[in-house]
Amino acid sequence: MNPLSQLGIELPSLSYLIGSVIFGLVGLLAWRHGRRTERPVVRWSGLVLMLYPYAVSETWMLWALGAILCAWLWIQWND
Repeated sequence: MNPLSQLGIELPSLSYLIGSVIFGLVGLLAWRHGRRTERPVVRWSGLVLMLYPYAVSETWMLWALGAILCAWLWIQWND
């Protein structure tokens, strides 16, 4: 048995970790672009993309919210 599971600690799945990294990098790119172009909606959307994985524990929710936030960011980026 895994010693971490004996302590009540469960590690996230690989798909959760990959999603966190992808959405974090997209968020960092958006935050930097929003800061450089002085577009607060893009900047704050990037910050939300970087931080929301800390508040979400389910993998399906991470990917669903990430897709919605990326779509929102895409719309705001092209305005």
